Amino acid sequence: MAQTEKPLVIPVFIPHSGCPHQCAFCNQSIITGQKSRLPDKTDIHNIVSQYLKYRGKREWVELAFFGGNFLGLPHDMIIQLLDMVQPYIKGKKIDGIRFSTRPDTITRTTLELVTPYNISAVELGVQSMNDKVLLKSKRGHTSMDTINALGLLKAYPFKIGVQVMVGLPGDTNVSLFESTKKVACLAPDFARIYPLMVLKGSLLEHWYCQGRYTPLSLEKSIRLVKEMLGIFKAADVKVIRMGLQASDMMEDESMVLAGPWHPAFGHLVLSEILYDIACNKIDQYQGGAKSRRFFLSVHPRSESRLRGNKNINLKRLNQRYSESDFSISVDEMIPLNQLKIGEL
Repeated sequence: MAQTEKPLVIPVFIPHSGCPHQCAFCNQSIITGQKSRLPDKTDIHNIVSQYLKYRGKREWVELAFFGGNFLGLPHDMIIQLLDMVQPYIKGKKIDGIRFSTRPDTITRTTLELVTPYNISAVELGVQSMNDKVLLKSKRGHTSMDTINALGLLKAYPFKIGVQVMVGLPGDTNVSLFESTKKVACLAPDFARIYPLMVLKGSLLEHWYCQGRYTPLSLEKSIRLVKEMLGIFKAADVKVIRMGLQASDMMEDESMVLAGPWHPAFGHLVLSEILYDIACNKIDQYQGGAKSRRFFLSVHPRSESRLRGNKNINLKRLNQRYSESDFSISVDEMIPLNQLKIGEL
């Protein structure tokens, strides 16, 4: 069915479950805030009941198995988990099921196994299309596994998502953008972009403490993700998330040791993009910005993005165009993340 608004996604976490080994950067128990245990019927019931309270007027509801390698589970466990959700499907409380998995677990056998269960989307933990980066990160799969997985998935009616990371060991700006272009060329339906964090209990923690790994700064990660977003947009791949989900565990400095963490990371990226748009508009406006008073008009929902965190974008504009003044107005007719300029 056509969805006119974002669906309600009910997250069920299966941290590390089905994973053949632990990647260098991974500690899913910290990311999800849950211990490594598969949910039972009571867990599913409690989670579904809790989230359905937030449904509001949304027509589409999905249950999502996140945090592990879903198709890496034994087949009987996969069926057991999917069977637990079926009463909610039949009762029309949930419309579809989505899950995340590794590219190397996508086979005709596993896809045929789950096809009868109202699967709406499959997300692949791609992370990178650079085999050297994948090897250094101890992912245990190659870029060809991702290519093969996308090829198989496109024969099925599922939406296809990809998860990629910025800041992986051994990655560079050049290899990151090349990797992003390769992922975009595979034409998934949507993507998530995650900046790499140094988590307690991960191999990356040891490398970080030994000086063998230096995490990205927040500022650099924002710039890189901004470019990645542009690559995906040019390929008509929708980016549905930038940055990790905020949680108490992610705010715990004893668990998240370093890295470009911010609870509103995606907002910061979009704010940077609107700053760039504003500068381009000002530079092109009737001979430049010297000694003028400008108003910058945006959609009401874009105003905070244009202002930036703590009005940083306005401060930057005033510094860059020191002889001009700027004010912001809102106009519901202007598309989101677009901007119009005029003189006061």
